[in-house]
Amino acid sequence: MTTVASWNIQNGKGADGVVSLPRIAEVISRMGEPDVICLQEVSRHLPVSGAGFAVDQIAELADLFPGYEVIFGVAIEAGRAPGAPRWQYGNATLSRLPVVSVFHHALPQPPHAGVRQMPRQVSEVTVATGNTSLRVMNTHLEYHSLEQRLAQIARLRELHLQAAAVAHSRPDYDDAGSYSFLDRPESCVLCGDFNIETGSPEYAAMLSPADGAAVCFRDAWQIAHADRPHDPTCGVHDTVQWPQGPHCRDFFFVAGAAASAVEGVCVDTETDASDHQPLMLSIAGTP
Repeated sequence: MTTVASWNIQNGKGADGVVSLPRIAEVISRMGEPDVICLQEVSRHLPVSGAGFAVDQIAELADLFPGYEVIFGVAIEAGRAPGAPRWQYGNATLSRLPVVSVFHHALPQPPHAGVRQMPRQVSEVTVATGNTSLRVMNTHLEYHSLEQRLAQIARLRELHLQAAAVAHSRPDYDDAGSYSFLDRPESCVLCGDFNIETGSPEYAAMLSPADGAAVCFRDAWQIAHADRPHDPTCGVHDTVQWPQGPHCRDFFFVAGAAASAVEGVCVDTETDASDHQPLMLSIAGTP
């Protein structure tokens, strides 16, 4: 079984206002030590608490997860006071499986005047799973702008279809250097905080057919649980940020062989270590 966890950790800030990455690591460990861990809202040198802490969370995660390779997808990098390091903000992917290749893609940010917004990105990490491989895409979409979310979803689908096309058109040469063929399999898990809800235009756009007939992505929860409503992934413990109460906006979307190998999806609704809840996907196959 190959397992992938996804969690918007809000820089490690829990419902109690305390910032604690060790608490985040403890919760993930209780989930069963996933093979790949996809975290959103991770930072370096950015104050994330009232006390002004500005630690290197990537270094801290590397210490908390020995045996995992930590890959940081930076969505924003900017300067601060003279002499201070630039701060970074984005998504972290941790893998205890061998990493085959890594791509970082900026996502569209079409102008939307008067709306709070920030740059967004997706990290595409291919890992070896026994005799095959799996492409894991980790992302966090814009909260405030529907237009930007729709553009970002269109780009995510484009990136997946592009990789799938490359996977089916291996060149007849085999260079050893920068022109070497990089495995980007059609089998894919796309996960993260999408800031969308089931029934929304964005959700429909994510699942819409590609090229007239081909299925692009499927919702792994629907595969595992049929018509059962999604378990909530935010608004469970923090009703200040989420006054609408419990609802789902974090997903696993799957494609290729991964879609036919989904064994289960679960959500930890007990922890209050973030304003979101962690999810875990199980895919048939031996790492």
